[in-house]
Amino acid sequence: MIEKNIQIENADPRDVYGSNNTYLNIIQSYFPELKITARGHTLKVNGEPTQITAFEEKIEEILNHLHRFNSLTSNQLERIMKDEMDRGPQSEKDSDIIMFGTHGQAIKARTQNQRKMVQAIDESDMVFAIGPAGTGKTYTAVALAVRALKNKEVRSIILTRPAVEAGENLGFLPGDLKEKLDPYLQPLYDALRDMIPPEKLNFYLESGTIQIAPLAFMRGRTLDRAFVILDEAQNTTHSQMKMFLTRMGSDAKFIITGDASQIDLPRKQRSGLVEAMRILDKIKGISFVRLNQQDVIRHRLVKNIINAYEVEENKSEPSKTKSKADESTAGN
Repeated sequence: MIEKNIQIENADPRDVYGSNNTYLNIIQSYFPELKITARGHTLKVNGEPTQITAFEEKIEEILNHLHRFNSLTSNQLERIMKDEMDRGPQSEKDSDIIMFGTHGQAIKARTQNQRKMVQAIDESDMVFAIGPAGTGKTYTAVALAVRALKNKEVRSIILTRPAVEAGENLGFLPGDLKEKLDPYLQPLYDALRDMIPPEKLNFYLESGTIQIAPLAFMRGRTLDRAFVILDEAQNTTHSQMKMFLTRMGSDAKFIITGDASQIDLPRKQRSGLVEAMRILDKIKGISFVRLNQQDVIRHRLVKNIINAYEVEENKSEPSKTKSKADESTAGN
């Protein structure tokens, strides 16, 4: 008989033990000759060496399952204990998989430029991802942030957007400040719900491990060991963008996403994203990934809609140029 301590690493012990130790009781039923005691991240096991080795292997399989799928059910646990889990080849290219979502679905880079985003954040601490609607900029960025949190590469995720009134008057929306602003932040919540089980997501939000806030709330902060995403960056002003970029602390990762064709700022207001693309283009350590219509992964009509608008906007360019020329002539 020997005694051994087994550490639960890179996982929440509650996910391994189950509510009221229900999962631990299932595991114990497959090892009746072992005495198993759980203390936080440590499992103390007493028994024969061969049994303890087999027990360790099962715990490793459970941890691998949690790391891959982000959740564990009693049925899945039973299958792991009975060696019935499918270990066949995956249909998706492993190199494209960023992580697995709440229901075990593979969340992966689906286009060439999304793959460039994944590569860019591995090579650079700051990445600008610019492209039209539906290209998966935000979703891919959130997946990369959640992966970094799961792998303990960062301590927190911070998701932010500028609260710009796109044809709506924010002041006349009902509710308190949070209720007024949440609709602007909803796409970020939607992405997170695909990637993190509800109970764990609520815990992360309540503990501040994941923070979702308007851009103005970033002022004065230094963001260390955080994965920070600025979404809808085309609606930042010059001063807002400069303020945000200078929040970067040690061991932080920043992704800035935006669509320069959908600026909702007042007509004479310069876009902080457009300026940053020009000013920061040559700085080492900052990567720029430009997505296009070929990256659109929404309904097939979205790609056609983007193309149609681009054609129409290109038609109006000559008339804008002519109008400016006329104004110049008139002033002489």
